[in-house]
Amino acid sequence: MSKIRGFEKVSTFKDINLPVRATKQAAGYDFEAAEEIVVPSIWKSGIATALKAAFNKEDILMDEKTLKQVKPVLVPTGIKAYMGEEEFLQLCNRSSNPLKNFLLLGNGVGVIDSDYYNNDANEGHIMFQFLNFGLKDLTIKKGERIGQGIFLPFLKADNDHSETDRTGGFGSSGK
Repeated sequence: MSKIRGFEKVSTFKDINLPVRATKQAAGYDFEAAEEIVVPSIWKSGIATALKAAFNKEDILMDEKTLKQVKPVLVPTGIKAYMGEEEFLQLCNRSSNPLKNFLLLGNGVGVIDSDYYNNDANEGHIMFQFLNFGLKDLTIKKGERIGQGIFLPFLKADNDHSETDRTGGFGSSGK
């Protein structure tokens, strides 16, 4: 039987679980964190100072250090996904994350294209981007459920003519 869609472990991760659906009617496959990681509070990262300056119409110093502090944290899953050419894996936040853990996906919704699988840069390793809007840093423990993945088909426009192949991993298709 040929493979249609599913999950595999990235070669550098061994002691992790493949995503599973929690119930028979669940649309999403639950992803777990592959390692313990701290997601710092955005309020400790200088965002409060930047907001205060913006409200006072002051110039905001956005040096490299400040920009790095307010970026989302990538939480590794140790998982890669394979699927058909006209499918993608949509990454969604768990519905309880904002309410219980103050976690938002930095990109709103993640899109994993079929050609991300086994790419040269990172083997197709799926990661979730989180921002913590809580007042305290949050530690995500290894094995903790962090998000969901839903396999979906997509449609192409009549005049679609993309011929570019993926050249790398995370965010590599950007121009």
